[in-house]
Amino acid sequence: MSSGGRLNLPNVITIARIAVCPVLFLLVVAQDTGARYGAFVLFLLAAFSDVWDGHLARKHGWITDMGKLLDPLADKLLLGAVFVPFYVVSHRLGDINHVPYWGPLPAWVLVVIFGREAFITVFRQWAQQRGVVIAAGRSGKAKTLAQNLFMGALLFWYPLVSTAVERDWTASAWWGALALVVGAFVAGTLLVALVLTVYSMIDYLWSYRALVGIRD
Repeated sequence: MSSGGRLNLPNVITIARIAVCPVLFLLVVAQDTGARYGAFVLFLLAAFSDVWDGHLARKHGWITDMGKLLDPLADKLLLGAVFVPFYVVSHRLGDINHVPYWGPLPAWVLVVIFGREAFITVFRQWAQQRGVVIAAGRSGKAKTLAQNLFMGALLFWYPLVSTAVERDWTASAWWGALALVVGAFVAGTLLVALVLTVYSMIDYLWSYRALVGIRD
């Protein structure tokens, strides 16, 4: 049951997730290895808090209008607090800062990620004005999962590589194998996230094609 603007536990968790976004941004752009590990841990806490507050809201009927407003806002701020620093860091000198197999993060990746978010947000508002509520679909949830896997993986990759350089692991065979596996996972999840980002937008448009006058 929706209960207006009441401040309950899920909403407090969501507000906390919003509050940590500036801290996360600063930790991601930092060049200190400890700060980078801190960014990884903080991101995990923020990502799991998103699952937790949603579970609590559904289980106890704590779904509120405030939560409906704050939760998507928190998701978008978290996305920006990580992806924008990724772009900055990956364009610094040195292979250590590059995204595995991608190099410096291309600007078009940010255009696709944030362009889709902006478009779907406007489309949802436009549909709501016509009495249609567009709920999160499976493709959208899969997109979010892939994006979170990529962000978490790259946030782990950066301090891992820094540690390897500091401790002179880079010449060892085991490091080469580990770097290959983790680097491939980072690169692969970014590719999957981009594909699902585009697919989910098309899926939403096709599912609600009647709104824009498209008939079967």
